[in-house]
Amino acid sequence: MPELPEVEAARQALQEHCVGKRIVKCASADDTKVIDGVTPDRLEAALVGRTIAAARRKGKNLWLALDSPPHPTFQFGMAGAIYIKGVELSKYKRSAVSSTEEWPSKYSKLFVQMDDGLEFSFTDKRRFAKIRLVDNPEAVPPISELGPDALFEPMKLDEFVKSLGRKNVPIKSLLLDQSFISGIGNWMADEVLYQARIHPMQTASKISKDKCATLHLCIKEVIDKSLEVGADSSQFPDNWIFHSREKKPGKAFVDGKKIDFIAVGGRTSAYVPELQKLDAGDAETSRSKKSVDKENDDDKKSRKGINAPKPAKARVKTAKGSSNKAGNTGDDGDEEDYEEEEAKPAKRGRKQSARAANVSTKNAGSTHGDEATVEDQEADEDAEPAKRGRKQIGKSAKGSDEEADDKMEVKPGKRRGQKTQPTEAKSSLPKKVQGAGPARRPQRKARQT
Repeated sequence: MPELPEVEAARQALQEHCVGKRIVKCASADDTKVIDGVTPDRLEAALVGRTIAAARRKGKNLWLALDSPPHPTFQFGMAGAIYIKGVELSKYKRSAVSSTEEWPSKYSKLFVQMDDGLEFSFTDKRRFAKIRLVDNPEAVPPISELGPDALFEPMKLDEFVKSLGRKNVPIKSLLLDQSFISGIGNWMADEVLYQARIHPMQTASKISKDKCATLHLCIKEVIDKSLEVGADSSQFPDNWIFHSREKKPGKAFVDGKKIDFIAVGGRTSAYVPELQKLDAGDAETSRSKKSVDKENDDDKKSRKGINAPKPAKARVKTAKGSSNKAGNTGDDGDEEDYEEEEAKPAKRGRKQSARAANVSTKNAGSTHGDEATVEDQEADEDAEPAKRGRKQIGKSAKGSDEEADDKMEVKPGKRRGQKTQPTEAKSSLPKKVQGAGPARRPQRKARQT
């Protein structure tokens, strides 16, 4: 994201070209994610007719001081940028909008025209920036919560050394803390630590006084050199890690030395292991932590292997063929057997049940009383959960039974010289229930006294 050098370059351009001029036209995007806490109409009305008295900055925040409040503030976010028509400005590479695009750009969030015809626009391609309208920018968050500006309010060396001595956190995390020093972002932190030859994971309180002094000087030098070239990254010194910090691991080098990448405070950090080494205490802590993490991972893997769930079993329903012969008018229902079998995928279950139904149908139409059974099959290693297997297989088996019943209904044949006997109606009640009298209530036992 744009850091102190990029935002300061934008401030200097506004200070040079816009201060003392009156705003005659303003157009705000209808984007509530960027235009924060104010409607586009109110923002436009608050700016038109006002004169820009100064362009100010603290950390990575910029605001225009008008001749009277309220004042617009700009938090650049990931890709915020200031464009002045006809003025060449270097842009953070991820913020850049092509000069061939329409003016103002489709990414414009606030367009302003001055009384002399000069126009500028604040753009944001990623929509993480914020534009606010406040009476006193320095008295409200986020600006009021910032630490001293790394350029305008640099800490004195003694104060800097004492401040580091009180912080038991990785130095990279501390430099990114805007309440400690404002303006330093991810690429600047990597650069100053590389120039000072300090490991990003080094505990701040354990850095020697000499190293603290070197770091203090490197912060100033990186800012000064960045602003000398207008924050144009293509003109940064060749020996800066900046030019290779976004390359892929194994392909990133600076001065012939390999660059490695680690996460510090949730941010990717580029450093050169050959030059940036942890002191003995932090190095031992880092090795111990890695060892403990590895043991925990191995322990989790071993427990996972021991406690791995075994494939569940499903009760598979198999239909038996009817033993009725042609001409038999009896109502012998099909019996159902259940076999314990390992669960199989639903598709395989359907095939198996269909096979059972085919066998049952074939036997039902024959003149023999042979029973059809489903052959046992071995379970797949990649079987689906047993619950799904039971649903699919049970459903298929039920369907096969009904299909078999439909095909097993055979009308009694008529032999030569024999009269056809009427078929008795089937009863849906079990034999034991048919003809039973009314249900009796259970008698209560007499209470013993």
